Amino acid sequence: MPITKAAKKALRQNKRRRIKNLQKDKKLKDLLKEIRILIVEKKIDEAKKLLPQVYKTLDKAAKTNLIKKNTATRKKSRIAKFLAKYSK
Repeated sequence: MPITKAAKKALRQNKRRRIKNLQKDKKLKDLLKEIRILIVEKKIDEAKKLLPQVYKTLDKAAKTNLIKKNTATRKKSRIAKFLAKYSK
């Protein structure tokens, strides 16, 4: 357990940040899963409407170091490629 006042504050901050990061991570995973399901079910219009939201969430996650920048770029690329493949 922390002893100094600063260490106690750091622990409180870490707990709050962890909760926020878990929520953001869950939202990101849910969005990616949802768009994949829409694409497979041939609901291309709905998937295209959801795509900007997915991009925004990935970019924000990369900006706040929840995921790495290249990981976000890779996920965006793969989702776009997946969408293009099924929209033919």
